[in-house]
Amino acid sequence: MTIKAVVFDIGNVLIEWQPERFFDSVIGGQRRREMFANVDLHGMNDRVDMGENFTDMVMATADANPDWAPEIRLWHDRWIDMAAPAIDRSVRLMKALQAKGTPVFSLTNFGIQTYDIAARVYPFMREFDRDFISGHMGVIKPDPQIFQMLEDESGLSGDALIFTDDRADNIASAKARGWNTHLFSDPAGWADRLIAEGLLSEEEAQ
Repeated sequence: MTIKAVVFDIGNVLIEWQPERFFDSVIGGQRRREMFANVDLHGMNDRVDMGENFTDMVMATADANPDWAPEIRLWHDRWIDMAAPAIDRSVRLMKALQAKGTPVFSLTNFGIQTYDIAARVYPFMREFDRDFISGHMGVIKPDPQIFQMLEDESGLSGDALIFTDDRADNIASAKARGWNTHLFSDPAGWADRLIAEGLLSEEEAQ
């Protein structure tokens, strides 16, 4: 079947998402490692990505962990510094696909409030042909339900879709549904895949 839509993850595909790197730069690597070992910050973030209120969730986590409260609050107050910078070539690939008339969807683990914060800085996040944002959907990747919801809402499934994501577990879930998949490591590799699929020319993929 001809590919009819291209599905992009956002974090570490279109914008870098590196909380550990941010905290290393602010509090140092040793203290960051201690904090992440003692506080389930990624679990907190998953709950935000499933639709819980960003501010309430971070502040409640800070209150529950007073030894780390000032650092945890940075997750809220400087969140955009963890979600930076944009991966410019990936953004160009997204726009090149759309310029050729190929629909581009997002499929992303992202909170309701944090998506709005990011979209103010990265306007391309408002330019997908269809948005599939976990915070609004109430489920996160790699749960098969989120892939089913995209299929149901778009009317596309199986090899009519090609999906890129930086996490192998998310790729495995999509592959299990018959989607074409690409494990993202860098934009050059993704560009090569889009060229190989006949979706872009080499010139268009620059």
